Amino acid sequence: MKFWSIKLSLFINYFVFAILLNSVGTVILQVQNTYLVSASAASMLEAFKDLPIAITSFLVASFMARIGYKRSMLFALGFIGCVCLVMPQVPTFWMTKLLFAATGVGFALVKISVFATLGLVTGNRKEHVSLMNFLESFFMLGILSGYFIFSGFVDDLNPSSTGWLQVYYLLAAMSFAAFALLFFTRLDETSVSSGASKSPAQDFIDMITLGIQPLVLVFVICAFLYVLIEQSIMSWLPTFNSKVLNLPASLSIQMASILAASTAIGRFIAGVFLKRLDWFKVLFTGLLLAAVLVLVVLPLAGETGDREITSWLDAPIAAFIFPLIGFCIAPVYPAINSVILSALPRRQHAPMAGLIVVFSALGGTLGSIITGNLFEVFSGKTAFYFSLIPISILLFTLYLFKRKTDELSALSHKPSTINSTA
Repeated sequence: MKFWSIKLSLFINYFVFAILLNSVGTVILQVQNTYLVSASAASMLEAFKDLPIAITSFLVASFMARIGYKRSMLFALGFIGCVCLVMPQVPTFWMTKLLFAATGVGFALVKISVFATLGLVTGNRKEHVSLMNFLESFFMLGILSGYFIFSGFVDDLNPSSTGWLQVYYLLAAMSFAAFALLFFTRLDETSVSSGASKSPAQDFIDMITLGIQPLVLVFVICAFLYVLIEQSIMSWLPTFNSKVLNLPASLSIQMASILAASTAIGRFIAGVFLKRLDWFKVLFTGLLLAAVLVLVVLPLAGETGDREITSWLDAPIAAFIFPLIGFCIAPVYPAINSVILSALPRRQHAPMAGLIVVFSALGGTLGSIITGNLFEVFSGKTAFYFSLIPISILLFTLYLFKRKTDELSALSHKPSTINSTA
């Protein structure tokens, strides 16, 4: 298979950062138990993760081609590996904040590089959207693995124990292994580096100009809303399982993996079928089903009574069904990313990926903070009911995005004035 080695490396890099990045939901639960912080204070971990993603992406995406995609990924993997080694040595809440800040910086470099590299290893738009969905499904497998990896280090008998921090030695080893794999993998970047403008300042101006185009503006609103929905649920599902469904901490983390698994399956299936089906119809239907799921399943939450829950077999039905919302919304993010990237020349993929990462990070931060405060002021059920608002807005903005992409497609196929009068 052509480009198999670099594709494998991209998948592994994404897998490692999936575990680190989306451990925030698990860590939010654990820092409340270990460091006795409030839910609203714990929710700030999302900001320490996402704001560095947004800032780094905004500052470096425009001239990522100058830095080099491979070089950027190598730096990110080596950097986060070293930080993971320090994490268990400094068991404090502020060190946890620093870890997620470092994760945010590293993930920004990796995601922009990965998204930009896809254009170098795919031959057409259909191959691009298919590989994007497979890549994002593998990302969700990383998240799924993370739940089980972290839960294996959690001590239910001693919730305040810092033993769970030992997991970061394993994550450091995985980061260094991914570094070694990428180091010995060849990536030809001449097609984008040779097309760079004369100065970094011009690269930055070009990215800002790209960001104010109507099609891109509608897209970033869609990306922002999707990540707001996904992260608000993903980051707080372990806490929802623990506080609302009364599951033990380790089981709460394990059962949150259903969300990651359903999302991974949804994206894998989308990777196969979006080659034949209209992306807008698939996404619109999925979001409608997600709204129905919220309305039907959340009333079942909290009906566990006083019985003790110790295993998956004892868990209430809501713990199994609600995370299936991931399957419904799964194709949205990779599909809209692929649509916008495929509409642009390769030299604009890195700055466009930077804009994707910036607004995704802002959406994730806002979603987690809002949900954390709703958890504290109201209840977990009420917090998740509020997801219906961004779902409704996203349905409308997806319709606008579809119209804009159709207009662009029509213009690209419209005969020129000279040809039409010949």
